[in-house]
Amino acid sequence: MRRADADGFRDTVGTLEAWSDGVLTIRKRDGTLVEVLEKSLVAARVVGAPRR
Repeated sequence: MRRADADGFRDTVGTLEAWSDGVLTIRKRDGTLVEVLEKSLVAARVVGAPRR
């Protein structure tokens, strides 16, 4: 997911754990949680989804 901040854009890769009250919580591969404000969200996509 890509978000905008004062320095430009930042990318976060992980699993969306929660999306509540305007805050997205993403778990990165190392297990840490990142909270992102919904209003800063610029783009997102599913990566590595299982094929059907």
